[in-house]
Amino acid sequence: MSRRSGILEFAVLGLLREAPMHGYELRKRLNTSLGVFRAFSYGTLYPCLKTLVANGWLIEEPGSAPEEALAASLAGRRAKIVYRLTPAGKEHFEELLSHTGPDAWEDEHFAARFAFFGQTEREVRMRVLEGRRSRLEERLEKMRASLARTRERLDDYTLELQRHGMESVEREVRWLNELIESERAGRDQRSGPDAPSRHDNDSGETGGLPRHGGSTRPDPSDDTAK
Repeated sequence: MSRRSGILEFAVLGLLREAPMHGYELRKRLNTSLGVFRAFSYGTLYPCLKTLVANGWLIEEPGSAPEEALAASLAGRRAKIVYRLTPAGKEHFEELLSHTGPDAWEDEHFAARFAFFGQTEREVRMRVLEGRRSRLEERLEKMRASLARTRERLDDYTLELQRHGMESVEREVRWLNELIESERAGRDQRSGPDAPSRHDNDSGETGGLPRHGGSTRPDPSDDTAK
């Protein structure tokens, strides 16, 4: 399985955990809610859905009344099919949510992981955020070293482009710092004797998320931060 198809399967399972959907709804949610999937087609989505059904993680159900399905068949149209997450699919998605390895820190995968932080345990969120920050700090160090070596050989426009890239990474690091501190503060506030149980507190609780009315946050899927 390619990394790209793995990210798509993860996102589809996550969306279907929220509610059953048919293919059009899924494609719309992937396009509008997850920026990493802004440019992909039904030709990409349906093979993914077929694989998930074959693995037993999804089931297909009629999305229309029987008479509507029959009318669509007689007219040569494809009847709507609704995809529903199975118990095995839910368990598999929860396993994927618990992964915190390097793949979770990369640009495309991080964007998809972040979109489902509301369903992710707090400690896992922390490890993914810290891993992403570490990865970007390494990237920033390399960018600075490269710029220092090549500055004299670059024209003004290429130099400005490199500076723009560095600023984008620096902005995301600052954003990650805010998120990490907010997660820590939220955890500390809920660690007293009257704190909610772990089950109530860690499964999708986002009370520590910073709320900045007018601030701008980087889109995790923004190509300028890669």
